[in-house]
Amino acid sequence: MKKIKYFLFGLLGLIAALLIYGLIEPYTIDTEPQVAVIPGLPTAWQGQRIAVIGDWQVGMWLANTPTIRRIVAQLVKQRPSAVLIIGDFIYKAGDDPNAEINQAIELVRPLPTAGIPTYAVLGNHDYGMKSKHGSPDVAQASKLAASLETAGVQMLQNEAVPLASSTKIDEQEILYLVGIGSDWANEDKPQVALAQIPDTAPRFVMMHHPDSFAKFPANTAPVAVAGHTHGGQISLPFTPEWSWLTFVKEDEVHADGWIDGYGQPGNHLYVNRGIGFSILPIRINCPPEITLFTLRQSGKST
Repeated sequence: MKKIKYFLFGLLGLIAALLIYGLIEPYTIDTEPQVAVIPGLPTAWQGQRIAVIGDWQVGMWLANTPTIRRIVAQLVKQRPSAVLIIGDFIYKAGDDPNAEINQAIELVRPLPTAGIPTYAVLGNHDYGMKSKHGSPDVAQASKLAASLETAGVQMLQNEAVPLASSTKIDEQEILYLVGIGSDWANEDKPQVALAQIPDTAPRFVMMHHPDSFAKFPANTAPVAVAGHTHGGQISLPFTPEWSWLTFVKEDEVHADGWIDGYGQPGNHLYVNRGIGFSILPIRINCPPEITLFTLRQSGKST
């Protein structure tokens, strides 16, 4: 009986320690350096850096806004060529989203103010959707998008635009940014965006939900980024595909990092862990992430 008692006490102590750590880890910042290999990348973009962040979830209880502020300040100092924000700015705004929208604007404003080209797409929470079977609040999403545009963030919904740069690049050296609408809101239409650029044009693709990636035809998304999963928030070490999401979701979960064997041939997806939370304000082995991509031409290592 004593051994069982000691075991139970030890187990409870371990759980308590993990929970305490889970409340601390959200205030750390993990910068993940990655290489984005893009066919036909213009020479002027070789070695340029693009930062990806997302899933702020402003408005959730104990929202992780202090970390968002620190991440934005860090990016202003690092000055990447562009910053991409992959949706879910707000969490659950209710009847009046003004407070959450205004806070999100205050958090993002330093990026465009610093002259860093900043782009974004919307996520399911921006439409007020906590379930894929819910009804999208289009008015809320439109108000958020318009406010972000006013703050200097270029919003993309099934659009392809020449990617600007915080450094001087010749106008002929075009790299396209393809931004896809929200999957849950039934607004993700990759074919609409892809029709806006030449078939062989170099491109970097962004979306909120990883499921949108499966809709891209082969060789149309050589480098794509998504979010939505928060990396599971609670993840087993060294196993990015195994988190609590693995056990509670019936469909396949693409939680963290580069995803092998998903999507059409020639397409590659990276899933960012985001910054904020859903349900519980806890992260364990899943710290908030800045993904910092260095762009490379195909066949070049430097």
